[in-house]
Amino acid sequence: MRSIRWSIPLLALLCLPALGAIAQGALAPTGSPAPAPKAVAPAPAPRSADPAAIQRGHYLVTIGGCEDCHTPKKFDPELGMPVNDESLAFSGHPKDAPDPEGTVGKHDMGLIGPTFTAFKMPFGTVYASNITSDEKTGIGKWTEAQFIQAMRSGRRTHTYPLLPPMPWQNLARMNDDDLRAVYAFLQSTRPISNSVKPPSVPKPVADQIGAGNDKLAATLQKAAAATASKK
Repeated sequence: MRSIRWSIPLLALLCLPALGAIAQGALAPTGSPAPAPKAVAPAPAPRSADPAAIQRGHYLVTIGGCEDCHTPKKFDPELGMPVNDESLAFSGHPKDAPDPEGTVGKHDMGLIGPTFTAFKMPFGTVYASNITSDEKTGIGKWTEAQFIQAMRSGRRTHTYPLLPPMPWQNLARMNDDDLRAVYAFLQSTRPISNSVKPPSVPKPVADQIGAGNDKLAATLQKAAAATASKK
């Protein structure tokens, strides 16, 4: 499969419903093991093993499109189209997968690699993260509080932002119960050891995106508070 070139409108349409590059895969500034973000809660809640929460989380992850970016794709000759490689579900950009080829065009948002887990944009290349329950290369060591903090703030840590095309702002609009459910499901996934390479994005660009994330997070928090006050 060759790299795919996407224009701004089409890429935006694709990424808005997706939980996942849940790209930046694009989540990590460094390779394996990925550092977990610092918790904002004084005492993280225990990991949920509630079957109902896991089922709810599975539903949310499915309709949110997490696998669109976080599960590598392969070509199915019988269907004549790319499909998710479920043997690598949620494991992010394969360490041996090639980067997108070519140059991003003047009117393009970016190029997408053959496994649909690498995104070459005008500011750099971003890779879908491993969000399986693997403790060394995935998010198996993340606490519930750390996960919710990352989705609410748009920052994996207090210093590094979640990069496009990761639509964290969609998750930030979820209520706490739904975010807990998503976390519960991801922690129930089969752990897959896969060290995803760090994004190739200059620090000044990452800082600029981080500042934008901070502003957006503050706006979303104010909107949520205003909505809650009306109830």
